[in-house]
Amino acid sequence: MPAHRSQSEDIATGFARRHIGPSPQDIKGMLRVVGADSLEALVDQTLPAAIRQPTPLHLGQPLTETEALAHMADLASRNEVFTSLIGQGYSGTILPAVIQRNILENPAWYTAYTPYQPEISQGRLEALFNYQTMICDLTGLDVANASLLDEATAAAEAMALAERSAHKKTKAFFVDREVHPQTLAVLRTRAEPLGWTLIVGDPVHDLQKADVFGALIQYPGSSGAVRDPRPMIAALRAKGGLAIIAADLLALTLLASPGDLGADIAIGSAQRFGVPMGYGGPHAAFMAVRDSLKRALPGRLVGQSIDVHGQPAYRLALQTREQHIRREKATSNICTAQVLLAVIAAMYAVYHGPDGLSEIARRVHRRTAVLAAGLRKLGLPPHNESFFDTLTVEVGARQSEIVARALAERINLRIGDGTLGIALDETTTPATVEAVWRAFGGALNYREVEPEMRDTLHPALKRTSSFLTQEVFQAYRSETELLRYMRKLSDRDLALDRAMIPLGSCTMKLNATTEMMPLTWPAFASLHPFAPREQAAGYHALFAKLEEWLADITGYDAVSLQPNSGAQGEYAGMLAIRHYHAARGEAHRKVCLIPSSAHGTNPASASMAGMDVVVVACNNRGDVDVEDLRAKAEQHSADLAAVMITYPSTHGVFEEHIREICDIVHGHGGQVYLDGANLNAQVGLARPGEYGADVSHLNLHKTFCIPHGGGGPGMGPIGVRAHLKPYLPGHLVLDGTDEQRHGGAVAAAPFGSASILTISYIYILMMGGEGLRRATEVAILNANYIAAKLDPHFPVLYRNERGRVAHECIVDPRALKNSAGVTVDDIAKRLIDYGFHAPTMSFPVPGTLMIEPTESESKAEIDRFCDAMIAIRHEIAEIETGRWSVEASPLRHAPHTVHDIAEEVWKRAYTRHEGCFPAGTTRTDKYWCPVGRIDNVYGDRNLVCSCPPIEDYALAAE
Repeated sequence: MPAHRSQSEDIATGFARRHIGPSPQDIKGMLRVVGADSLEALVDQTLPAAIRQPTPLHLGQPLTETEALAHMADLASRNEVFTSLIGQGYSGTILPAVIQRNILENPAWYTAYTPYQPEISQGRLEALFNYQTMICDLTGLDVANASLLDEATAAAEAMALAERSAHKKTKAFFVDREVHPQTLAVLRTRAEPLGWTLIVGDPVHDLQKADVFGALIQYPGSSGAVRDPRPMIAALRAKGGLAIIAADLLALTLLASPGDLGADIAIGSAQRFGVPMGYGGPHAAFMAVRDSLKRALPGRLVGQSIDVHGQPAYRLALQTREQHIRREKATSNICTAQVLLAVIAAMYAVYHGPDGLSEIARRVHRRTAVLAAGLRKLGLPPHNESFFDTLTVEVGARQSEIVARALAERINLRIGDGTLGIALDETTTPATVEAVWRAFGGALNYREVEPEMRDTLHPALKRTSSFLTQEVFQAYRSETELLRYMRKLSDRDLALDRAMIPLGSCTMKLNATTEMMPLTWPAFASLHPFAPREQAAGYHALFAKLEEWLADITGYDAVSLQPNSGAQGEYAGMLAIRHYHAARGEAHRKVCLIPSSAHGTNPASASMAGMDVVVVACNNRGDVDVEDLRAKAEQHSADLAAVMITYPSTHGVFEEHIREICDIVHGHGGQVYLDGANLNAQVGLARPGEYGADVSHLNLHKTFCIPHGGGGPGMGPIGVRAHLKPYLPGHLVLDGTDEQRHGGAVAAAPFGSASILTISYIYILMMGGEGLRRATEVAILNANYIAAKLDPHFPVLYRNERGRVAHECIVDPRALKNSAGVTVDDIAKRLIDYGFHAPTMSFPVPGTLMIEPTESESKAEIDRFCDAMIAIRHEIAEIETGRWSVEASPLRHAPHTVHDIAEEVWKRAYTRHEGCFPAGTTRTDKYWCPVGRIDNVYGDRNLVCSCPPIEDYALAAE
């Protein structure tokens, strides 16, 4: 334990001082600017007194960074890394060190934000484009998205896609009994609220007579069997249903692709392409579809367009598909991807190329075939005659003794009903195979058995089509070349390691190096999520303490760590409310009240939970219109299920009437779902569970420092009051049964993306309760400081009754559209020339900018940002006074690139210096945007979402 230190010493000299940007002297100066006597006085003016928590957080003495790493090492020592041959969608893999160091451990990649500003995201967009190309090639389908959360949720998304796209209009869906059990569990969770029936069976015999809108077939099956799905697909097609194949990416280097087999959709996980198992995640799932389904594809899609110079440029395509726009009509609430993990998987494929991937696959299969030959010699032939990397063996009463011997060899097997499963992977060696034979009772020699192996790939299913023929998958075989390629891409991006990212509602704060270090330690990175619990004692100690801390911070009684994104947390919370009402005999309660200002995931999540959304108006202050809410609660009183509300509001203000809102909804039998997106303004100051909320999701990738990673990963655990605890997400591993708990599984792994929970854990460990409270106070100070400095130039749209904003503020440039023709896009793009990412654009109010500085930004950086905004306002004044038209201004030509500065003849109304080196920027440290303003309309009209094969380049050159 650390030596005793006072709380003031911890704030002044401990980790909190490193995490919080402004110095104590800066804080005094900033308080003078905002007109507050102290941080405490500012907080009193910002938060309603009625919600202030009466006692401080008691989270234990904060640790120094050195002490915290020692503590994490102790936790890691309690985990035991066995060789897990469990399979079931998770494989051991080898992450090339050059990718680990330069992608996974590189803040240029992990601190980047979602590429909504494509001009400053060209590096990660190209990497995602490579990922999409890899998925399209391996699956043999036309369009792939930029990744999904995990294989199970990808399967659920595919089921929903099939339901809305199939010609067959029925409410039943067929699931292959060979689907991984955790996938089936998530499918059940998703289907139930929507009234869809799952038919689980053998597609060879049962699909023909099933009346379904689609079917999911595992290829290879969970038991390892490789079956020819073409007859199954033909039977389904004859009914008008859509065929979905859950495929193993590595197996697809040797086996015929889903597209070649006739599938409409392919899903799966890219985990075994270099991404550590991490006790369940994070991992990039994939989905690929036929061209006719591309506009129904969930998630993000990277496309190629052109910039203002006519040069190729990447951007997010077809964004009108997203739930932000479709809201309660959305068929998916997915608002993220697993970008960092998708980039790793793509780089793994770039590094190995098609030949390297095929060789890895052949080696894995060959060792599996040798293992099978040895088992036959031992009188234990595998069930499956045709397989890729997984065998299932009938062992009957011998199961316990074999498992005991395997554990003695430090090997985990998959335990079935009288069967054992063995899944080999890239890390398997001949010594591993011999250890498995010993566990099964035989002392065999690999070299002696190897000649007896036979080719077991299904002869009609061997891959004949080429894949990954594009230049990017051919050019980077040496570490030197790959290193330079990754560096070239990262240099094109603007991430938090370069500058402040002032996005409202997204909380881009410091992701401290110490917080990130344990993530890649083998004791955290290499555990299979279904390994015996006793092998993960360190993880479970971490989970228990993190749940306790989060409950204390929020005032809730119980926490589930399973949801692996904020949207999944919303969904899990709404399911808890749904099941609570049903258990009380009030399943008819399906009306959910949602303010008009809500984030798009809110209505989408409610709809997916089987609820009917009723929109509540906001008043001219941006607050929920309490009288409209009261009227609609009364109107729907008999059927009211919940209200979903963001607090502080989406408009960046602590509404005064939050307790009244909660009381109104409770008075009509409803529950209060409080969106935790803005929890960064409350930690240590107010507890949602104490002022009326029943459930919240907590964005650990916002408030608790998990990096955004270019658009993922994230985590969205939920906290609930005691009466909702029975309805938290269940899992077959947690519950020891295939039967669902009331809540149902919402993710493939029981603790979601478990490995990144280490980040939030160590953050809280080092901050302590007092440090967390101070971080919240400074986040509020920084936002009010920006509001004070910018208001004379860009009016602040919403404040509370005492003139304060919360942790973010909305500035309103809409009048400038009339006075100068300047749009919010012009301001956002011009900020790039000053070296900044734009604030959140046009949400929640079209045409405005929402700014959140967080507590991590220093006064100097905040001043630099404010100076840039003020300088842009002066440039707009030049338009208003007639120096130049908006079309001729530096704002409309922004962002400026090296192409602009290299123009031989400069014909613009402003000088080259004014355009390329605006006021306050330096030539020495200038960030050069790699492309000019991108033409989004062109990109959607000419949709290109994967690299063409190299033969196309050859043809074009002829």
